[in-house]
Amino acid sequence: MFTHVHIHPPLPPSPSPPVYFSYRTLKFETAAATIAKTRKTEAATHGAITPPASVCGSFNQAADGQLVPESDAKKTGKKRVFFLDVNPLCYAGSTPSLRSFGRWVSIFFSQVSLSDPVIAVLDGEGGSEHRRQLLPSYKAHRRKFVRPFPASQRFSRGHVGRSHGIITDVLGKCNVPVIKIKGHEADDVVATLAGQVLQKGYRVVIASPDKDFKQLISEDVQIVMPLDELDRWSFYTIKHYIAQYDCEPRCDLSLRCIVGDEVDGVPGIQHMAPGFGRKTALKLLKKHGSLENLLNAAAVRTVGKRYAQEALTKYADYLRRNYEVLALKRDVDIQLKEEWLVERETHNDLTILSNFFKLLEETQKLTHQTGSNFSDG
Repeated sequence: MFTHVHIHPPLPPSPSPPVYFSYRTLKFETAAATIAKTRKTEAATHGAITPPASVCGSFNQAADGQLVPESDAKKTGKKRVFFLDVNPLCYAGSTPSLRSFGRWVSIFFSQVSLSDPVIAVLDGEGGSEHRRQLLPSYKAHRRKFVRPFPASQRFSRGHVGRSHGIITDVLGKCNVPVIKIKGHEADDVVATLAGQVLQKGYRVVIASPDKDFKQLISEDVQIVMPLDELDRWSFYTIKHYIAQYDCEPRCDLSLRCIVGDEVDGVPGIQHMAPGFGRKTALKLLKKHGSLENLLNAAAVRTVGKRYAQEALTKYADYLRRNYEVLALKRDVDIQLKEEWLVERETHNDLTILSNFFKLLEETQKLTHQTGSNFSDG
């Protein structure tokens, strides 16, 4: 298997004091209204982009997921390592957007990760193919967004495409290693490296809007999600998961295998076994702990009402296939490097990201003058 890993070494420390920044705060009504308003404003101002503005203070998460001073978070003892799931941040809805990437990374560096180690991960080419071979409908609806863009907008093969180089350069200069492994989705790479980080005694925080990462949540694994309507990242912990789903995270994957995952194009068994819904699935999983335990039990004895028993025995292979599709792989051929775990040097953040926003602004102005269609992708 061919492995391609992009790693940028840290830059030498700068003598200037650290400066934290964030993308300017906007008042959001709805995501759609905001995008429309932003585009209208950009058109009126020839596409001017506001660079990051300085903010004061260091923040982290409280028990309820809100941001609090970093000193309070450090009382937990274990150091944190952040994983940045890059690809979802490079889209505004279904539209490729480098501005979206810049906005969320700016807020992330200034208000969330601060100087904690950050490891960025990109989807590798062909990363979804092994899952699509098992289930052709896997993420099939997302392929409709893989359409021809004008030259100024094109993101190759459904990924961030030709803009990978720009993104890798920005993150590398901000002392963030950038990893992309051919044949593997970013989710699997993160799951593999997260396990190695935990073995070294760190806590893990995964920065991503992808719900697939909920199967990894534990006392030492949290998620921080970008909330577009609030213009900030929000922490999501094991307490939030239990409050939302009324079960432990260990049931997450098994539950999705039974009820399906519409977003990822993975059908459940309700269409084949009417009445076998979330309530029944959750009751059985709470008792048996996992899908495999439940299927093994159903194979030798009655585990529930007749319709549930028949569904579990008749569609066992179907459910196991769903499990193989939805489960994050934790055995990707990559090894954690010690240099990825050191405190991140932040002195260059303001300069690097300010230059990035200036580049977008200059490109927009140039494109407007030539009269061609422009997307910040």
